[in-house]
Amino acid sequence: MKTQLTPQEALIYVMVTVAAADRQITQVELQRIGSMVNELPVFSDTDGDWLVREAQDCGKALSKTDGVRHVLTLVGAALPEHLRETAYALAAEVAASDLAVKDAEIDFLEMLADELGLDELVCAALERSARARHCTA
Repeated sequence: MKTQLTPQEALIYVMVTVAAADRQITQVELQRIGSMVNELPVFSDTDGDWLVREAQDCGKALSKTDGVRHVLTLVGAALPEHLRETAYALAAEVAASDLAVKDAEIDFLEMLADELGLDELVCAALERSARARHCTA
C-alpha cells in the first residue's frame, strides 16, 4: 500500500473512492473517470494503463481496515492548495454521473471537504454544477 501520492494519483483516488462509496462502481462512473482523465490538462502526461494501475491501487487501499480514512489522509497530504477544489469538483462529477447521488457518496464528499478544508458554499456550488451537467431533458 502506498504511503505517499502524487497530485494526479490523489485525484484518481478521490474519483475512485467516491464511485466505490456505495460498494458498486457503475459503468457510467468508470466512463466518466476515464473521460475526465483523457480531457483534463492535469492528466496530460498519463495514459490508460496508468489509470487502471492507480484505480487498482486505490481499491487495495480501500479494502484495508480504515481504508477510506487512509485514502483521505493520503489525498490531503498530496494535494496542493490550488488542486483541492479540483479534487472536490472531480468527485462531485463522478457522484453525479449516474444521475443518482447516493447517501454514501454524499458522506464521502463531506469527509473530503473536511479533509481538504473547503468552504461549504464552494462545495455546494461544485455539487450543483456537477448535477446540472448531468440533467436530462
